[in-house]
Amino acid sequence: MEFWTPERPDGQEPDVRFAFILTPAFTILPLAGFADAVRHSSDEADRSRQIFCHWEVLGHDLAPVHSSTGMAITPWKTYAEAGAYDYIVVVGGLIDQLEGVHPDTYEFLRQAHAKGTKLVGLCTGSFALARTGLLNGRRAAIHAHHRPEFMRMFPDVVPVENELYVSEGDILTCPGGTAAIDLAVEILIEHCGRSRGMKGLTALVVDEHRSAHEVGRLPYQDLEECGNWRVEQAIRIMRQKLREPDTTEHLAEMLGSTVRQLNRVFLQHAKATPQEVWRDMRLQHARWRLMNSKRTITQISYECGFSDSSHFSRWFKTKFGETPKRYREQRLAKQR
Repeated sequence: MEFWTPERPDGQEPDVRFAFILTPAFTILPLAGFADAVRHSSDEADRSRQIFCHWEVLGHDLAPVHSSTGMAITPWKTYAEAGAYDYIVVVGGLIDQLEGVHPDTYEFLRQAHAKGTKLVGLCTGSFALARTGLLNGRRAAIHAHHRPEFMRMFPDVVPVENELYVSEGDILTCPGGTAAIDLAVEILIEHCGRSRGMKGLTALVVDEHRSAHEVGRLPYQDLEECGNWRVEQAIRIMRQKLREPDTTEHLAEMLGSTVRQLNRVFLQHAKATPQEVWRDMRLQHARWRLMNSKRTITQISYECGFSDSSHFSRWFKTKFGETPKRYREQRLAKQR
């Protein structure tokens, strides 16, 4: 079977080489986002030639791999035919289908890593990388929904939920979705320069490149699935009322509970009172807004339910060690 692989001009070596490995029932969005960012950085305009970047799709055989949508992609080469790469990108998907990953895949990843190739896990690709044993003692970016299962399966790996991607030197992980674009751009900037690395953002209709800490994950999302209905419902109410926080008494009343019951279950599951969790949710949201919007600090303090900006600043400094103004200035400076 032949595949369309745009030719590179004679004598032109790419700045970076990628190989993609797709697990059974892989998710299309992170693969498409990552691959398209690479494609746009690889050539001028929208010609898609593999000039500055090179990419291939690998498999233990050449049988089509079906995505979680049922759409399939056929590998271009087997592991035996693989070339040299700077990065091998493992695209995960449905967890219950990971048992279908061929043992040769794990051995290929171990051997590539031993030769100095960097590994990337997109979506539940982090699960596949963890199965190689190479993530033991390291941090890995995990979607909040997958955290309990990841911790049960890989107790020697540190799950991270509040970052868009995690770089542990030669192993990078990302929880999937559009965060895969940000990770790809970060890699492309390193190898191709900032201008070329960010070239695809406009074509992909992405406003700006987000750094790892600018996560859009909802704070305390894991508590929405903790198994206690009072906590789960309370967190959902809190999220809806970030701008207008209420008393614990009224929150308990809305849940048909007592303040004592609500405090007890929150201390059990969140190790904090409802009011402490509520305030922390608002501070986490405010921090995200500082980095991802042009709203003033006064506007953000109001929109996150604080009575005034000075009250907001005091709580923010207590939580994050810096004033909101200082926090924004320092991190925006790092992006320039």
